[in-house]
Amino acid sequence: MTKKTSTAKVDKQKYKDYKFVADNFYKGAEVAYEYEYFNAAGVLLVHAAIAYTDALTIKLSGTKSRGTDHHEIVTLLQSTVENNTANNSARNKLFKIIEHKTRVSYSGDIYSKKDIDEIRKLAERYKVWIEDQLSK
Repeated sequence: MTKKTSTAKVDKQKYKDYKFVADNFYKGAEVAYEYEYFNAAGVLLVHAAIAYTDALTIKLSGTKSRGTDHHEIVTLLQSTVENNTANNSARNKLFKIIEHKTRVSYSGDIYSKKDIDEIRKLAERYKVWIEDQLSK
């Protein structure tokens, strides 16, 4: 059984705006990291990954996830890009980043440098993959 994904139609040219927002979140995460605001960095990295994914799915299919369950974006990505090793690896990185969303945002857990370094590594690799996909 395939999980249903709630989507919204978006003009394909808007992908550039979503990419801009994603870059903004990503750069904000780097500043937060420098000042050791690790939870803030984590939240921004999660939102950067979501916005990068929106940019790609908008460019390729004219749709973005609009569900309240952020895992739906992983399902949308899977249905939007070809099923191959590189794309599956990127999708798994996105899933791992999304897994941090509730904990870093709402749990009251204090993220350490080590915690954020894990997310940063995933986010950097995911960002590189996204940029490659968007350049095609």
